[in-house]
Amino acid sequence: MTARLDRAQPYALSLFRIVVGLPFACHGMASLFGVLGRPELSADEWPGWYAAVIQLVGGVLVLLGLATRPAALVGSGSMAYAYSDVHQRHALLPIQNGGEAAVFFCWALLLIVFAGPGALALDRLLARRTVPWRRTPEVPDENRTAIPA
Repeated sequence: MTARLDRAQPYALSLFRIVVGLPFACHGMASLFGVLGRPELSADEWPGWYAAVIQLVGGVLVLLGLATRPAALVGSGSMAYAYSDVHQRHALLPIQNGGEAAVFFCWALLLIVFAGPGALALDRLLARRTVPWRRTPEVPDENRTAIPA
């Protein structure tokens, strides 16, 4: 059972990355463009508008698996700031101050920073296409007998 789970881990990680990236991007899109039941933020609103840009751009990058680790790191940091500066003013615990989403996004994105994008990421696809000549050198097998020329 463990061997099967180990083989599926990179694909499960990709699914986790997609499931985290999509709502993160939706939060940013809703705040920037006033869709999905949220009012639009004006560009002079600090820190809300800037956080929405990070959410939209970072969420799309995480969703697609492009520059996943840096995008997840910036997104995680913005959610840590959102919780500590915006939500924690009202109460200590997330259930009391409405900061559940900020906490979950912060830790989920931080997990992606350390775990990587998984098997189904555009970074991996682009890396294979841009460096086709890069192969591991063939290591001679010591157990093989040499045939004299």
